[in-house]
Amino acid sequence: MGTPDFAVPTLTALIQHYSVVGVVTQPDRPAGRGRQLVAPPVKGVALSAGVPVIQPHRLREPQALAQVQAWAPELIVVAAFGQILRPAVLTLPQHGCVNVHASLLPRHRGATPIAAALLAGDAETGVTLMRMDPGLDTGPILAQRTTPIQPDDTTPTLSARIAAVGAELLIEALPAYLAGQLLPRPQDEALATYAPQLKKEDGRLDFTRPAAELARRVRALTPWPGAFALWPGPDGGARQLKVLRAAVLAEHSAEAGQVIATPRGPAVGTGSGTLLLIEVQPSGKHPMPAADFARGARGFLDSRLA
Repeated sequence: MGTPDFAVPTLTALIQHYSVVGVVTQPDRPAGRGRQLVAPPVKGVALSAGVPVIQPHRLREPQALAQVQAWAPELIVVAAFGQILRPAVLTLPQHGCVNVHASLLPRHRGATPIAAALLAGDAETGVTLMRMDPGLDTGPILAQRTTPIQPDDTTPTLSARIAAVGAELLIEALPAYLAGQLLPRPQDEALATYAPQLKKEDGRLDFTRPAAELARRVRALTPWPGAFALWPGPDGGARQLKVLRAAVLAEHSAEAGQVIATPRGPAVGTGSGTLLLIEVQPSGKHPMPAADFARGARGFLDSRLA
């Protein structure tokens, strides 16, 4: 069970090493300006391998549950599926349900563990194989593997690396688990943190915060919901400016929100340090270097972002 690109390495590895009787993924969703239906990445991989696919809006739908029961799986592997599994599914397979979770549990339980690790400034993160229970990522741990977070990592780059590590760890650990030689260990509840679903407003940059924190937010919220600020355009109306890439600039200072010119391009004062704008996207336009935007946007320099 899985949906996005993160789940593709896990499914691919399972197809190569085991008999996959079926795949459950989310329904096709409209995307792009034309709002054409787009299939989840997992669906294409499964169909290419001849694996049956179902796409219920809710797994609790009687028809969907009946199909999973008919497949009679010995084990269900879950990777970024996007739905909570009910007890009827959790107890169905002989070996239960194993989740490939993109954090070092119990840290960053929840929907957005990769973005949460970047936002928190963690030095490393990783993947956890967990035997699922009815709670939110609370099940006992089977295996873990770490990976360092690089200074330029974004959610997509870190996600791709964790996905590969997770698929590798799963294939290494499954034989011992299926043989009853890999025993789950409980999570330490005292160390638990949560990574809730991101909202559009989470992308708004608060320039009273430190520049280092804002730079992490830009990387963590790529590509969605995206980091942004509002600036007063030439007509005085507030306009949205997406910040696609940014960095901490130590050698300059300005008041929080004030845009200044530096030899490396436009930068914004923050609560601590200065945030260099590297790449931006004005509303209704394509991404561009921030220096080009500053040259062409009358009044941007010396304005105040909010």
